[in-house]
Amino acid sequence: MVMRSAMCVVPLLAWPGFGNIARARVLARGAEIIMEPRLVMATAAVLFGISALGGLIMAGIRFSGPNPPTWLAMLHGFLSAAALTLLIYAACTIGLPALAQLSILLFVIAALGGVVMNLQYHWKLLPLPKWLVVVHGSLAVLGFVLLLAALWTPSTVGT
Repeated sequence: MVMRSAMCVVPLLAWPGFGNIARARVLARGAEIIMEPRLVMATAAVLFGISALGGLIMAGIRFSGPNPPTWLAMLHGFLSAAALTLLIYAACTIGLPALAQLSILLFVIAALGGVVMNLQYHWKLLPLPKWLVVVHGSLAVLGFVLLLAALWTPSTVGT
């Protein structure tokens, strides 16, 4: 019995420069799935991008007065945690470029700020410190830019 590999093309992003990043090889009748670093980074970038929209909305709400709604903060945190978990898993298993690894560090620091805002302020119904909102968002934006740079830069894994 001969096992043939099947190519599954997932149209994840239509941005120029990504080429075939949304390609994953799945062996027919096999359990082996080959993860591609660029596909993982692109998926995380999409999740972080959606989460960033929620973050911008929450920042706008906070700077106009009250704290943002809890459900929006939870959705923002969930999407960011999913993307960060995906990046960390990929870095530990298949390896990621140095820029992506640096973005992980920035996202972890930003996540710690988000946890502090949630547990120390939001859940206690205290106003979120505006400086912490700015620092949290700035770190996340810088991490996002580095992740996009890692996607667009032709580099070898782990460099």
